[in-house]
Amino acid sequence: MIDRDRIFHFFWPAILFSISVFIYVFHDAALQQFAPEADNTAIRQLSVAASYYSGAWLLARAVGAALKGAGNGRRKVPKLLRELITAALFTAATIATVAMLLGQSAGGALASSGLIIAIIGFAIRNVLADVLSGIALGLEAPFRIGDWVEIDGSIRGRVIEIGWRTTRLQTRNDTYMILPNSQISRQKLTNYSAPKKHYRASLEIVLNHDIPVDQGKELLAAAAASTEIIMQSPRPDVRALSYDAEGVRYAIRYWVRSFVDDIDCRDAILVAVDAAIRKSGLPPPTSRVKLVPAEDNHRRPDAK
Repeated sequence: MIDRDRIFHFFWPAILFSISVFIYVFHDAALQQFAPEADNTAIRQLSVAASYYSGAWLLARAVGAALKGAGNGRRKVPKLLRELITAALFTAATIATVAMLLGQSAGGALASSGLIIAIIGFAIRNVLADVLSGIALGLEAPFRIGDWVEIDGSIRGRVIEIGWRTTRLQTRNDTYMILPNSQISRQKLTNYSAPKKHYRASLEIVLNHDIPVDQGKELLAAAAASTEIIMQSPRPDVRALSYDAEGVRYAIRYWVRSFVDDIDCRDAILVAVDAAIRKSGLPPPTSRVKLVPAEDNHRRPDAK
């Protein structure tokens, strides 16, 4: 079945390109027969300029369709790359048109404009760095719109927009953060929404030596399992990490449905642990309960 949307996608640029080429090829004969006094040079230049721009338009549509078809459902070719290719094609058409009007070849115009391009590139090097970083982020796709990410261990937020130069995040406090793409590409990035929205988190708690390790593990595991907000499959578990002077250090490992629930899950587990210790009549820790983020708290985007 013929895809009508795809046909209309190429219809107008193809028509304009065909008409402009037709006028360029047959304008001499047509003018001699119908308008011998018309300006032959102006008609020729106009048809050439029209063919340059319509050709760039048609080629941009073709490249865009090819890139769109090359992407799969999970990782699409970024829109930024298609827009940059389109801008480059129309820039080349503009240079070729100006060169034609000045009586130069397109190659000569490109060569003579090299120094100007170098000066402009040096002046906007920071902007170019952000744009190129944006393209790299779009190709690698470490995050998408709607993902919760952490950048450099200090900036956390939900991605709401990925632009040419910047990426915009919305934090838990509903503040709006705008980060240059070049900065993001240089920092350590953790995606809490990939490869799936749920992930395993952990927190460390120190209990008194008077509580046997087996009993401490059983108590903490039961307390974690009693919280409804965390995922119950896989079940939370507890590991004894070290036997320190201040007490036995345990790690409660549990699964969070989404990063949005991360703080609430920690709060619920701490409340459940405190209630379990008080209900059992066990001695409290000799020192305060410690919360220490484990190194393997969350899976990074490159984790397998």
